[in-house]
Amino acid sequence: MADLRISPRNQNPQDRSRTNQIDRQELFRILYERSFLYRPENPFVLSSGKVSPVYLDGKKTTLGHPRAQFLIGSILFDLIEPLHPDGVGGLTLGADPISVAVSLVSGLHQCPIPSFVVRKEQKDHGTKSPIEGDLPKSGRVVVVEDVVTTGGSGMKAVQACQKGGFEVLKVISLVDREEGGRELFESAGIPFQALFTLRQFIDYDGEVRGR
Repeated sequence: MADLRISPRNQNPQDRSRTNQIDRQELFRILYERSFLYRPENPFVLSSGKVSPVYLDGKKTTLGHPRAQFLIGSILFDLIEPLHPDGVGGLTLGADPISVAVSLVSGLHQCPIPSFVVRKEQKDHGTKSPIEGDLPKSGRVVVVEDVVTTGGSGMKAVQACQKGGFEVLKVISLVDREEGGRELFESAGIPFQALFTLRQFIDYDGEVRGR
């Protein structure tokens, strides 16, 4: 069984960087094996409405692979912990398993970061809040995504958080398709970071298939 023990926080920077790099390489392989789809004969329609022969179904990894969930939580926790956010979350459904993984790992490190969910549509009963979670008023949050294309879904989450009085510190995605998402966030003054780009998966797939 894969080792799920967390790395100690007192690792020296060099060892911690090496551990992080190994974790990223493992997560990349899992995403490629489970989530990367190449179908030139029958292209996919993306959430943006664009058509592409390449699709990355992030939820096959974020929902379906316990080891990947742990890696995602560990890697993203290392990225956002220095920002000292009050919460981590994003637009349901893609962001949900990611934010929960980060929150779980943060608890293991005794540095809790609560997760939250941004609804696609505001509920019409109860508090009618578009955001579910226990966040402090005017809190500082990080928005997460599985795959960013044009950035539309992530921006919905950003705007919902801002409308709710929260400060959005950063948007982090597992994969950036490099089709305008980064530019959209940065034009709104929101820093953006992705663990991987789709081009990396395409290039790796070419090496594997010998194309």
